[in-house]
Amino acid sequence: MNWLKQQQVLANVAGTQEPIYGPSAIQSVANQAQTTPYTELQPEDLQWTAMESTCVETQVFYLTADSGHIGMAQVIYSNVAGIRTTCQFNTKIFYPNQSNGSKTPNLWSSDALDNHGFDSRKLSFYADGCAVTLNDDATAYTVKSAINESSIVNLTVSRLTPGFQVGSNGKSYFGTDPHHPWGKMRHAFWPRCHVEGSIITKEGPIDFKGRGIFIHALQGMKPHHAAAKWSFADFQSPTFSAVMMEYTTPPSYGSTIVNVGGIVKDGEIICAGAANTAVHRDVHEDPETEWPEPKAVQFTWSGKTKAGEDVHAELAGGLGQRLDKVDVMANVPGFVKTLVGGVVGTKPYIYQYSPQQNLELKIKIGSDETVEEGVLFAEATFIS
Repeated sequence: MNWLKQQQVLANVAGTQEPIYGPSAIQSVANQAQTTPYTELQPEDLQWTAMESTCVETQVFYLTADSGHIGMAQVIYSNVAGIRTTCQFNTKIFYPNQSNGSKTPNLWSSDALDNHGFDSRKLSFYADGCAVTLNDDATAYTVKSAINESSIVNLTVSRLTPGFQVGSNGKSYFGTDPHHPWGKMRHAFWPRCHVEGSIITKEGPIDFKGRGIFIHALQGMKPHHAAAKWSFADFQSPTFSAVMMEYTTPPSYGSTIVNVGGIVKDGEIICAGAANTAVHRDVHEDPETEWPEPKAVQFTWSGKTKAGEDVHAELAGGLGQRLDKVDVMANVPGFVKTLVGGVVGTKPYIYQYSPQQNLELKIKIGSDETVEEGVLFAEATFIS
């Protein structure tokens, strides 16, 4: 679960209603991408910002195990109005279907962290019983947590290709004065990683050897909206990895769509940038939440290789039975609930999917076309 989204919920219910600033009040990272589609990440791009004003910053590792398990490990740094800083460690495991058709319930753990801190370069995070550590050559993270006996984490996530951020710095800025923005949003990606290690549950260890993706995200905002809805895609196949993160601002910023993503293979970024699209198909209203839940998706990526060849890729198909529907307000920390104060009518939800029938990535690089099956993990989030 992406706690950037949960912070927006807090802004929605605890902040003041914003006027309509219009689309000119967001300087999308897509503007940077027109001249600089993406930049490869350097070690300093992986530093924690750890703002002392309202923000949520997160490092999250999505895991696609050879065993069929899908997992997530995430550390979150959250600050509300400079009043209180908290840190949290989350894990989630989705179990594969068994041969008899039964399925083990998802495992979700979320624990507050005490005595958090960073190394001198702010590249590694520490807290009591938890550490997310970047190695010296900035090619691998170790993720360890022993704070919850239901999910003891010991993972190593090593990138197989350079990381990237869209544009020159990965940031979109919010505010009516472009030179003095009041907020920002940033995503940085390691889209194709090798994963080793396990998560030990009460039923025993789960080997998460396989592939993964790492995302470092920052929402540095005053208490007001940044996004009304999100779409996320993480696709892993034997040859390719594709990632996409799209959000739509509320009307206060002109319902502007910001999309960042890319496609890579071992050792190479094929393309990355902001010229991508995420479309929900076969939409049905969820009677419980009244949100338009998709039953199918279509993700497209467009860009150029370093050699200047055109790249176009598409991933489309049915989502199958959803993995989970997350009531965000049931999972935010207690202090957030105190601030929110039980506001009526706020129902933010995250819908999570991984189609049981693997989908195909169709990619054309120059005149060469390739089709390859892989595992998709997708989220559709509705906030306001």
